[in-house]
Amino acid sequence: MADQSDVENALLSLVANALYPAGSEAASSVHGPGGPIVWRVYRGWPPSAVLDADLARGIAHATVVPDPAPIRNTTRFPRLWQAVAPVAVSLLVSVAAETAIFSGYCAAGQLAGIAVDGVIFPYAVQPTDTAATVASNLAALLRAAGWIVNYQGSSLSVPAARLFTARVVNGAGALQEIKRQSQQFQISLWCPDPLTRDVAAGLVDCALASPQFVALADGSVAHLVFAGGATRDQGANQSLYRRDFIYTAEYPTTLSEIEPAMLFGVGGITANSEFVAGLAG
Repeated sequence: MADQSDVENALLSLVANALYPAGSEAASSVHGPGGPIVWRVYRGWPPSAVLDADLARGIAHATVVPDPAPIRNTTRFPRLWQAVAPVAVSLLVSVAAETAIFSGYCAAGQLAGIAVDGVIFPYAVQPTDTAATVASNLAALLRAAGWIVNYQGSSLSVPAARLFTARVVNGAGALQEIKRQSQQFQISLWCPDPLTRDVAAGLVDCALASPQFVALADGSVAHLVFAGGATRDQGANQSLYRRDFIYTAEYPTTLSEIEPAMLFGVGGITANSEFVAGLAG
């Protein structure tokens, strides 16, 4: 089922891909007075002490948070099972020890995932992704959960993992939509100077406005509509130059007859050697 966090992660990937088209280990696409800008891209509101310290060092932040506007119930479709059409898997991953290496080409409908010590981190591949940005976005999910991740190019590793695997799959199975909601999200750029803000805002604005639909981890999609924005300059006393974008995302809550993209299977052998399988991911 799609959750608010899935929409936030999808929006975050669009922003991260715009700021770091070659992945976060490469230089960002935004250049300020001193060269490429370093960005912290994450969900949630920035802690003021961390933000002030980073702005003073020329480090910018990009955040995604749910807007205070009420969530609207937009349920209107009958509860019918809909097949999720599979797509050809063109993105590949190989695993050696605790390292995953991605290669190939990205397309909507593919799901990439890392499993670390039994916890699964799925990522819905976007059309703007590359193998490097898939690895970068998965690394961000792992780091947000507290894992130390070594990431370079299109590979990532989790040295402390006892169990580690990675997979890329295509959509499959069927979904039944049981309700639908419309919710607003605020995407904010917190910048140390107006040039950085203006350049980054142009890139992020196009990245958010281009797709009408973004893929979610359960195999469904969210419909994005621009709902407003604001420019907030507080450079006089805080060295803060900020741009906000408000987007409305309409997305479903679903049931799955089969997990739309089974990333990882788990199973066991009973005493009479009958194989019992379940799904995870």
